Amino acid sequence: MTIEQQDRAASMPHGFEVEVASGLQRYSVQHGELTLTSVFQPIFSLSHMRAVGYEGLLRAHDALDRAVSPLDVFGAAARVGEALQVDRLAQTLHLENFKVLGAEREWLFLNAHPGVLTDPYLAAALLASLQRLDLSPRRIVLEVLEQSADDLERLADAVRQFRERGFLIALDDFGAGHSNIERIWQLNPDIVKLDRVMLSHAAHRPDMATILPGLVALLHEAGKLVLIEGVETEHEAQMALACNADFVQGFFFGRPNPGVADAAQAAACIGEVTERYREQAEARERRGASRLAPYLRAFERAAERLAAGEPLDEVCWNFLALDHAARCFLLDAKGRQAGRNVVLRADRAAHETRFLPLADAQGANWLRRPYFSAAINAPERVHVTRPYLSINEALPCVTLSVATRVGEQICVLCGDIDWVDEER
Repeated sequence: MTIEQQDRAASMPHGFEVEVASGLQRYSVQHGELTLTSVFQPIFSLSHMRAVGYEGLLRAHDALDRAVSPLDVFGAAARVGEALQVDRLAQTLHLENFKVLGAEREWLFLNAHPGVLTDPYLAAALLASLQRLDLSPRRIVLEVLEQSADDLERLADAVRQFRERGFLIALDDFGAGHSNIERIWQLNPDIVKLDRVMLSHAAHRPDMATILPGLVALLHEAGKLVLIEGVETEHEAQMALACNADFVQGFFFGRPNPGVADAAQAAACIGEVTERYREQAEARERRGASRLAPYLRAFERAAERLAAGEPLDEVCWNFLALDHAARCFLLDAKGRQAGRNVVLRADRAAHETRFLPLADAQGANWLRRPYFSAAINAPERVHVTRPYLSINEALPCVTLSVATRVGEQICVLCGDIDWVDEER
């Protein structure tokens, strides 16, 4: 044992012991008949292609060296009123092991029961441990666990005080139980961890797969970094890339381990999945362009005929005859619709009766719609929106638009296309 290790051993909390396995030194502690120690699951930045943090996870073994679930450890502690003490013991253990982990710049993600954060004695003990180990609070991300808090205002105040000391705050298991949008406003975390359940649903349900990127975008607009946890398959890794998540955590990228992540292996893994994502994205773009091509040709011809003075309800027939064309309509230079929607097929008209209050759009103002602003800002060229939810039928839709001169007036011709994802 080196002099530094001897000094560390002398300053260790009472009851902690040093273990050496596979050349790695780590600390353990007895809790009743259980031996507790730490492992660390890496958290990766998809952009940096490397580990930027490690979450400390508890491991427990009984007297016969049989593994005991951490849930059972904390559950048993809660039944006898020792949940906060065991939570604090786990934090201390993770801090000790993180110090010898060899991570020089990465964060340590520490799970924190709300009661540990609001208890002045336990909060002071955490600060004292950091000072003893010469770890800056800026290296620590406190994960506020998904549990109800008896006094949410008190918890929010405690979180604010920890942040003022330099800690980062993460909201754990967002989308499950008590972790919801309201908690984001109340606790103002730096990082939001999306619960594994949300990713699992998105991997198997098209509606959730559509929602996930929007949720990440919403959190980004709120000033929060987003971590998707529980990534176990390449399909889920691709979904994390597609929804623009900042960080990922899960077995696909790295399992919990006593040591640091293999940097070369991690970079290779992220690089390979990113390359496949790029290839798939380009293939989707090509399919989309091919799918749009006949609609664009028919729409461009309709715009030419409209500019030549032909009436709207005659120029749109070739466009509307295509399989998924929904409607055409005309806007003035201020975004107001002139006349009704032009619809060709009888089945379309029958379907729209479900949304009868929205059927008559004459005089409606579409000034706020991207298809209008894009056309007005760059006239005489056809613009294509991203898929969005049409107000006409609450179905996915893509709109083509072009600003052109009709007589003495600038008008915007628009054509809607039903855009259900064919891959789903």
